[in-house]
Amino acid sequence: MKALKKIWNVLTTVLVVLMVICAAFLMGSRLLGYKCYTVISGSMEPQYKVGDLIYVKAVDVNTIKEGDVITFVLNEDLVVATHRVVSVDGEHQRFYTKGDANDIADSEPVHFKNVIGIPRFSIPKLGYVSDFIQHPPGMYITIGIGILLILAVFLPDLLRKQKDDVPDGEACAVRAELDSVSEENQRLRAEMERLRRETFSAPDAPKESEAPAAPRACDEAPPSTAPRASDEAPVSTSPCASDEAPASVPAAPRACACVTDDAESAREGKPS
Repeated sequence: MKALKKIWNVLTTVLVVLMVICAAFLMGSRLLGYKCYTVISGSMEPQYKVGDLIYVKAVDVNTIKEGDVITFVLNEDLVVATHRVVSVDGEHQRFYTKGDANDIADSEPVHFKNVIGIPRFSIPKLGYVSDFIQHPPGMYITIGIGILLILAVFLPDLLRKQKDDVPDGEACAVRAELDSVSEENQRLRAEMERLRRETFSAPDAPKESEAPAAPRACDEAPPSTAPRASDEAPVSTSPCASDEAPASVPAAPRACACVTDDAESAREGKPS
């Protein structure tokens, strides 16, 4: 990833440098007094070839002499041409010109007022680029590409700088929130792991259909408290005999079932 980023940075930098150089040659030259023209015919070959970009500097027409190459307005349609001067008519202020690759001279002389200047230097094939970016749709495409390249080169640095300029308090708050979320995730993960262990390690619950275990045969039954049939009903212990028979009461334990002779005599109504 770092290698790709490095390659991208180098590529965009090279493209931006090329565009700056082209803009300097096309636009910056005008600040120095040059005018740029693209060669569209081979009349001046081999000195100037088709597609070359020539830089013309304005001069005093009185300094132009035979053998100089001049750039001038050719006709009323404002067609610009670059040919060599073959003769000078100072009296009528006319230049007679001819292309190096042409067999005959130009049919019409060039008036002094129509002279633009003298070519000082040229750049091969740059004229194609000049024509493309100076006329639609090449002009719009060039502007769009320039904006994209500028954004690609400088926008990442601006975003990185903006990120670095975040206040420390806000950065700490964001970091604390991220730490809190991380801790919560760890807690939930631990809780899920605990539930998973409990689910897979819990013993089997007893089935509802199973009856409780019966007592063992060796267990002793609790002693019975019911009175036996042979036990006699207790007698009244009141000192005074009642006319009515005493109401029966629950049988007392066997140890109290026996009565004395005096009690028997009292039941029969006999004095003791």
